[in-house]
Amino acid sequence: MPVLAMQGITKSFPGVRALQAVNLEVRRGEVHCLVGENGAGKSTLMKILSGAYTKDEGKILFQGRACEFTSPRQAQDAGIAIIYQELNLIPLLSITENIYLGDEITRAGTPFLDWKTMHQRAREGLARLHLDIDPHTPIIRLGIAAQQMVEVAKALHHRSDLIIMDEPTSALSLNEIADLFTIIHDLKAQGVAIVYISHHLNEVFEIGDRVTVLRDGRNVDTVDVKAVDDDALIRMMVGRTLEDQFPKQTAERGDEVLRVEHLTRKGILHDISFTLHRGEIVGIAGLVGAGRTELVRALFGADPIDAGRIFIDAQPATIQSPADAIRYGMGLLTEDRKQQGLVLGMSVRENMTLPILNRLTALLFTNRGKESEIARHYIDSMAIKTPSDEQKAINLSGGTQQKVVLGKWMAITPRILIFDEPTRGIDVGAKVEIYNLMNELTRQGVGILMVSSELPEILGMSDRVIVIAQGRLAGELSRSDATQEKILEYATGISGANSG
Repeated sequence: MPVLAMQGITKSFPGVRALQAVNLEVRRGEVHCLVGENGAGKSTLMKILSGAYTKDEGKILFQGRACEFTSPRQAQDAGIAIIYQELNLIPLLSITENIYLGDEITRAGTPFLDWKTMHQRAREGLARLHLDIDPHTPIIRLGIAAQQMVEVAKALHHRSDLIIMDEPTSALSLNEIADLFTIIHDLKAQGVAIVYISHHLNEVFEIGDRVTVLRDGRNVDTVDVKAVDDDALIRMMVGRTLEDQFPKQTAERGDEVLRVEHLTRKGILHDISFTLHRGEIVGIAGLVGAGRTELVRALFGADPIDAGRIFIDAQPATIQSPADAIRYGMGLLTEDRKQQGLVLGMSVRENMTLPILNRLTALLFTNRGKESEIARHYIDSMAIKTPSDEQKAINLSGGTQQKVVLGKWMAITPRILIFDEPTRGIDVGAKVEIYNLMNELTRQGVGILMVSSELPEILGMSDRVIVIAQGRLAGELSRSDATQEKILEYATGISGANSG
């Protein structure tokens, strides 16, 4: 008997049929991968299972019994835990408070909380994931990768019979991913069922037992992982073959558009210098915590710098805030689109025109018609899946949200675009669309800085690669010289070279 059987699940939102008679069956002690393009219905199906959404039609059997969860708490109490792609932690509470929220331990015979026990058990749970972090630490002080692992610790704490992992490795380093996979193997051995959603097909083949493919809200097939290869899985997901995973087109290299000299932020960035030319993509590689995101945030004026100079078009530039950067024609696609890239309660139209609102406003009134015209242009040109430009950003899938952020920066007609993890949480089909957009931007003479933790992406799309290690420029490689081995040598300090 399967631990979970979802039968004929159908769900509609205004203007969108998200799921049409979808079936999913998960066995005890298996990793069942769920794949498909953004908008295929994966997260919607899991939110129905977890009680966050209600289904329109269909039946759910868990542990052989029909169930109808009306809240995530009901699903959790029944033995279902979910780790969402978009983190679901309370920033101002501590790690312990997040793990035990709604499940607090009290001292025997009293209404008082047993903080000592909760902190100790939280510490043990973090140690199981090889995290040496004080459980008193507020979530807001953690990086994205650490927050992701706290979500995992929270799910493991509830000792669930079924754990849903939605893009759990999207912000993790290679070592952290290896730790997570070890935990997954342990859970399988204990008979726990895992639904694993990922756009990284290598992960599907590494840990998956079976895989279900969704496309446009419908089942395509469920197969044993060993019975398919990359090409077959991609063909099922997107309905076509992807001849070239990284369709890099080399544009004519133009004049220098950005020069950074001796940029320093005390204790974080140390004496970093590099250049960027029009029509060029410079990849920024390095290990998690090396300072890549801190570097691009400093360039964009989001964080202060203590020393160094920035030149744009060979002229000194004073960038003390993101507004200054935007005036110079610079855009930043942030690593965390939910918290930093979008105003989730606003519409697609409002988000896309935020950086250029001053151009669309006269006498305190915004030209809504012009706003909609701009938004619809990028919705069409970027194939953004939304029923209208009035759809709120919070109701879009993760990949679609990412495209809206891209559209926002396209609207400023940028000179320089900084992409921080541009395809994080984006499916294989949408990745190619974004790469083609990057090609088009470089043809137009835009200079692109691209931070990525995926070395194939760095190698596939960069004209040059600079490697950051411990806040310093560890090395620079041309496209012809760059290999995964050389990048990792610089990133780990093995080469001992320093070109900064």
